[in-house]
Amino acid sequence: MSSDKLNTGQKALQINLDAKKYGAFAEIGAGQEVARWFFHVGKASGTVAKTISAYDMAVSDAIYGPSDRYVSRKRLQAMLDLEFDLLLKRLDKTIGDRRTFFAFANTVTTKPISKYGEEGGQGWLGIKFQTLPRCEPSTIIIHVRMLDWETPRQQEAVGIIGVNLIHAAFYQHIEPDRLIGSLLDGLTSQRVEVDMIKFSGPAFGDVDNRLMALQLVEQWLTEATLFTADGETVIPGELLWKKPVLLERGSFRPLTNPMLDMLERAQEMFVREPALQGEEPVVMFEMTLRQLQVGDAIDHRDFLDRVDTLGALGKPVLISNFLRYHRLVTYLSRHTQKPIGLPIGLVRLRDILDEKFYTDLPGGLMESLGQLFKNDAKLYIYPSLDKKTGQLTTVENLEVPPNLRHLYAHLVENKFIQSIANYNPDALKIYSSDLLAKIHAGDESLAQFIPPPIFEAIKAKKLFGWRQKQSAARVQP
Repeated sequence: MSSDKLNTGQKALQINLDAKKYGAFAEIGAGQEVARWFFHVGKASGTVAKTISAYDMAVSDAIYGPSDRYVSRKRLQAMLDLEFDLLLKRLDKTIGDRRTFFAFANTVTTKPISKYGEEGGQGWLGIKFQTLPRCEPSTIIIHVRMLDWETPRQQEAVGIIGVNLIHAAFYQHIEPDRLIGSLLDGLTSQRVEVDMIKFSGPAFGDVDNRLMALQLVEQWLTEATLFTADGETVIPGELLWKKPVLLERGSFRPLTNPMLDMLERAQEMFVREPALQGEEPVVMFEMTLRQLQVGDAIDHRDFLDRVDTLGALGKPVLISNFLRYHRLVTYLSRHTQKPIGLPIGLVRLRDILDEKFYTDLPGGLMESLGQLFKNDAKLYIYPSLDKKTGQLTTVENLEVPPNLRHLYAHLVENKFIQSIANYNPDALKIYSSDLLAKIHAGDESLAQFIPPPIFEAIKAKKLFGWRQKQSAARVQP
């Protein structure tokens, strides 16, 4: 049976007819929506060794161990590990030489989306599987958000994406990009969002999970994905839940002293906001797909270089499709109701106030600003020094169109827009566009213009095309 454009039933049947695949299904929360497909299409005895729905919390704890949260990555991993180990213990001696075992698990909560925009269902799905008999297993874990309004539709979506995940693990694991693209077969991004994926094990020894996170955004399975400074992919709620957030957006090729100065000075102001009540914010960086483009395409090596330099500063990184700041703030507000701070330069502030960018919104600029500042968000503005004229532009002397002057004054007076005053004047004379030539030449003077950890990372890993100058002319024989 061809694997091209199979529907959900055909995928389940192909697996059932594959004499080598045999495994267990453990599902918590939404019912046995995935296992149901394999029974529905017939021939399930060739695939299903066991199904279990440990729905009761006490029963679930007794089987998989206690957990603070039942819909969590920790609970999913416990389910996968136990069910796979039980398969080996019970079946490996008798059929392990001719079967590849797998354990599929999910832990999901489904609930209708209210008319007030409250979150719907979400959950974790994963598969632990062998690619050859008696080989070490590999694992794929995903986190999903269900976007349908009705609970039955969310349950249906869980079943479909679960079958897609199992089928892709078996038949597309050597092409992770294609595997990711197949997860929404039979669905749309309006029904399901996959905002986290992690590959591990021998089948994925060459896979960089940061690139896989990028693929989720590139292929429109999600609008944003997040990973920690050490490259670990996480869901936003794991880092941002009920915490204040300070986020700097940029292209970071590389991050320069002015960018770091802007972030640090904004952080000094942000932590003094009364609404934070002394709580330390999550400080992070964000890049959009447009900022990742080099020419007309995204250079994956260049992307990893940027991530490596940001990781040297120990900050998480968000990758998004949000061109406009109000959509970024709306996204962050899904995960926290605490204050949000955005350090930006004067050029970006001009863009935010430019009415031509909001012609597709019914409320235009006013609607955008309403969403941007709705949840106690603030903009911290770094001044700009004109490279040619030497003119300094700040919040106080920024020229805005006459029809926006009163609106701009309102935003400044009420401290939605605040000027960063305690900046480093020398940093204003550094421009990112001047630094790539120094990197390509291996120019040690680069150390004057970028943070020391980033300079050391560029040198050690030869990022952005770094090369050392020849230390001396060759001696002629």
